[in-house]
Amino acid sequence: MATLAILLRDRGHDVRGSDEHVYPPMSDLLAERGIVLMPGYRAEHVSDDLDLVVIGNAVSRGNPEVEAVLERKLRYASLPESVRNEFLWGSRSIVAAGTHGKTTTAFMVAWALTEAKRDPSFLIGGISRNFDTSGRLGEGDVFVVEGDEYDSAFFDKTAKFLKYLPDVVIVNNIEFDHADIYDNLDELRTTFRRLVGLIPRTGRLVVCADDDEARALGDAALCAVDTFGLDASAQWRAVNIAYGAHETTFDVANEGSVVERVALPMLGAFNVRNALGAIAAAASVGIDPHVTAQSLKTFRGVRRRLEVRGVAADVTVYDDFAHHPTAVRETLAAMRASDPSGRIWALFEPRSATACRRVFQRAFAESFRLADEVVIAAVHRRSIPTAERLSEPELVADLTASGVGARFISTVDEIVSAVVEEARPGDQVIVMSNGGFDGIHAKLLEGLRGR
Repeated sequence: MATLAILLRDRGHDVRGSDEHVYPPMSDLLAERGIVLMPGYRAEHVSDDLDLVVIGNAVSRGNPEVEAVLERKLRYASLPESVRNEFLWGSRSIVAAGTHGKTTTAFMVAWALTEAKRDPSFLIGGISRNFDTSGRLGEGDVFVVEGDEYDSAFFDKTAKFLKYLPDVVIVNNIEFDHADIYDNLDELRTTFRRLVGLIPRTGRLVVCADDDEARALGDAALCAVDTFGLDASAQWRAVNIAYGAHETTFDVANEGSVVERVALPMLGAFNVRNALGAIAAAASVGIDPHVTAQSLKTFRGVRRRLEVRGVAADVTVYDDFAHHPTAVRETLAAMRASDPSGRIWALFEPRSATACRRVFQRAFAESFRLADEVVIAAVHRRSIPTAERLSEPELVADLTASGVGARFISTVDEIVSAVVEEARPGDQVIVMSNGGFDGIHAKLLEGLRGR
């Protein structure tokens, strides 16, 4: 929603909005762009001079602003409807989708197009260090958008990405997620098939060959299909991969022939796949793989994706958005590959609808085994029935039984105290949450500096 506000402001519209619990970096970005943010939801925020009220999927009936809009019959729309109607009808749309990696992949494509002088527009659910923003209007004909499978609004329960008029679709992977919206993996499969069904015959589907669910989408496509990945069958394949402390290097092979060497200043196999998807997608709109590969050398990543927040007492503190078991596992695997002998802390706040649910209990226990020390904070969504809610004590018990140092600590201050007291020089501390985690990053660094 904040990104849409930025684009609407750039188009000359007067924009203001309401929200709760807004935290950096997005709150800082809104302030920098002069967008008025009204804290909380109040009927008086909804004035009669509004031309359109964009209603996000985080609010529903009973919200005072929703009720005011309905009672006064003010014009309203969902976020994806507004994106489509305002920006996409006249653009060539590249939609980056999938359970994991879509934010990073979308920004890689946008950066490659920018470096190729194509001046793209983009709307992506994060903040890139190359652009220092999550959205921009360019003069080119390509619009890159992150395709979220989450629902559109309380009045439209279909997936957001079904509104984005896709010409090119990238799918890195498909796993069960958003357990508050989808009952099972079959429902997610159906949603992704519907997305593929919207690609015109002149368009292109770009799928990861390493993921069976993503690859299977090719059977439903009426357009050309490209594959990418580490698998030997992939059309765009990474070979000769070398994982370093600060970068990952690999050769890109197309149809078996090496076309380019990539030096990516990011860690992990999952970022290799993201880069391959970006190279393939950019090629589908005429960008030479050499240009994309060169752009990736200067790609600075995305805020909150294994982002270094600071170093104190020779302890590095990272911020990471991981809130799904696979994302946790891939982040820890990337860190382990870059520093095989180092000690890794994982501080986990179960906050998202996925992270708070018991359906992922066993998967989280598997994912955190790559860490040396794991601290589990209190499950954020206490309204979830106990039988359906992630059990912190059970997760700690499972990890302890597998030889991982694990504990449950309910408050941020107590977590900070434990880490400050026990962390050793050279330790890597990864904070994992899709929320603000009560400013734990700054508190950790302050405590480490003062010990």
